[in-house]
This record gives sequence, C-alpha cells and structure tokens, in this order.
Amino acid sequence: MSKVYIVGAGPGDYDLITLKGLKTIQQADVILYDRLINEELLNEAGENTEMVFCGKRPDHHALSQKTINHLLCKYALQGKTVTRLKGGDPFVFGRGGEEAEELARKNIPFEIVPGISSGVAAPAYAGIPVTHREYSSSVAFISGVSKLGEDEEEYWEHVVKSMDTLCIYMGVKKLPDICDRLLKYGREADTPIALVQWGTTEQQKTVTGTLTTIVEKARHIENPSMIVVGDVVKLREKLQWFEPYAVEETAAIESVVG
Repeated sequence: MSKVYIVGAGPGDYDLITLKGLKTIQQADVILYDRLINEELLNEAGENTEMVFCGKRPDHHALSQKTINHLLCKYALQGKTVTRLKGGDPFVFGRGGEEAEELARKNIPFEIVPGISSGVAAPAYAGIPVTHREYSSSVAFISGVSKLGEDEEEYWEHVVKSMDTLCIYMGVKKLPDICDRLLKYGREADTPIALVQWGTTEQQKTVTGTLTTIVEKARHIENPSMIVVGDVVKLREKLQWFEPYAVEETAAIESVVG
C-alpha cells in the first residue's frame, strides 16, 4: 500500500502550482484530476501514469464523490502512489476534507498539499486585494451554494454584518439572490462588487459594478467565477495589471507567429 496525495493545483495559471504539488504529479502512478486544473500540468506525469478524469460541472458530474472516494482507496490498496489533483486548494470548497476522511477510515496514508485558492488569486489577478489597511481588515470566503436550510438567513446576516470583504465561490447563478441578501442585511446599494471569470488564465474577464447594477452588467459572465464584494473593489481601477498584459502578450505572440 502506498500513499495518496490530495493536491491543490492552484487557480489555473500553470506557474501557480507549488513545487511540492508538481513533484506529486511527476511521481504518481495514478492521477485523479478535476475539471478546473490546468491540464498542461498533466504533461509533467510519467508516460505510464494512469489518468482518471473526475470533473464536475454544476449540472453534471463525470464521477460521483462516492466513486472518487472509492477509487482513491482502491488504487492506494493496490500499492500505487495516487495524486488527487484539485483546482485551487483542496481544503477550500474542494471536498478534500471528505476524501481525507475516507482515507483515514480505511487507514490509508495520505498527505495534503495546499494550493493557491481562487478566492485570493482571482481577485489579485484582477487588481483587487482582499484586505487593505484603508479599506478592509477582515475577509470571509463563503460559498454561494449552501445546505444551511433554516439557518441560511442567520448565516447571511452574520457574514454581511461582520466582514468588510466577501469572496463568494460558486455564486454566479445565484447572483440576484446574493445581491438581495446583501442589501437586506445592511450593505449600501452603491457597495462595489466584481465578478472575475476564469481568474489567472488567458480567458480571464472581470466585470465591476454595484449591488444594484451588477446583475445586468454581469449577464454574460459564467462559471467558474469569483464574486468579490466590498470597498477593496475600488482599487481595481489603479491596480489592474493582468488583463491588459494578457491581451498585449497574446497580440505579440500572434504577430510573431503571423
């Protein structure tokens, strides 16, 4: 029996995986990978490495979480080194904790390799610091999809009133509802908000607005996207650096190839 590595591949930019994460790809006998990783990372694997796609979309899962858990245990019990490659960080809305629990129940050795979460990286690539001495001394990373049931209203009231910056994962489809809740629990109508689609990749697109304008302005934005709420969004005007650079770089490459 070998070991399972539960690895954060980072938010999409190839270079943002950690050195330790890269080594687990290179040493793996089997890699189970998610939809949102940069698939160029798989080129680092050995020729005989077995690849298993575990991608999940909001309306379709290639494999159920139960099946993924089963495969992690199965391959490890066969004596193989297994890398579970997940977008962002495996313990930040990545269900890495559930997979680690299953391995622990089966007494299978495992290791967690943290990754850069899109909750920090996507805003950074859009020129939005999630904290700032003049604008925000607190930040909450929350999911736009919850199973809180009756406690959901209390939960939203708490995060809205207690945090300066909100970074919301998996919230695009619920954007109108999210804006309504933020207004309901005390945020001003002119509170800045941004959506960053495909953050840190060449496809990155950022839309900014206020709680009363963003739904209309972001109607063409799709998943995967990060939602950032708070005064820190104002800094994008000064600090945006990546999207203009990406456009210029692409144009330069095309001119050379042409």
